[in-house]
Amino acid sequence: MDPDPLSQTTLAILAGGVGSRMGRAKGSLDLQGRPILSYLLERLAWPGPKWLVTSPGRENPPGYEGFDRELVDPEAGVGPLRGILTALERVETPVLVVVPVDMPGLAIEQVREVVRQLALHASARGLMFRRRVGGDSQIEPFPIGLRYEAASEIRERLRLKQRSVHRLLEDPSFVSVPAPEDWSEEVWTNLNEPQNLETFIRKHANG
Repeated sequence: MDPDPLSQTTLAILAGGVGSRMGRAKGSLDLQGRPILSYLLERLAWPGPKWLVTSPGRENPPGYEGFDRELVDPEAGVGPLRGILTALERVETPVLVVVPVDMPGLAIEQVREVVRQLALHASARGLMFRRRVGGDSQIEPFPIGLRYEAASEIRERLRLKQRSVHRLLEDPSFVSVPAPEDWSEEVWTNLNEPQNLETFIRKHANG
């Protein structure tokens, strides 16, 4: 029997941002009485390597003990693309999947689909989802699946101070695929501001 591909995929959670709109670092948030990082690890139930990516001055956030390894960006304030590169430069598995700490609606189903789709796109260096919002198609930069070969493109973009994750799709070796239509809207929840956090907590008060 072939091994579960997730056991051969590294999961990295980005938790290095300052959380300026939230008013505090998102890696310090609590959900359902426990650190948000612990909450995410429980939802994702990851069988492979689990890495945490933080930034200088924000090391060891609550719940960091649940990870196999913590990586620290070489500089603060560069954004999520820097965290992606930090993980890519050290990855030892064929695939890396990156999710941010502020998307608590993600579960293993979504990350498994990233891995499955990347396997179907054998020549792609990176893959993300797109979904319908109203009448428009919207790119969702996370979760993102990557092969090590993506590191060179990301490194060059950071050198040029091009820090957008979704604009990686300007390179033809990065692809987007439709997100399954049966995924709930909650999958795409972003805890950007205090009211987002309060709404999520209320909705899951009995969860």
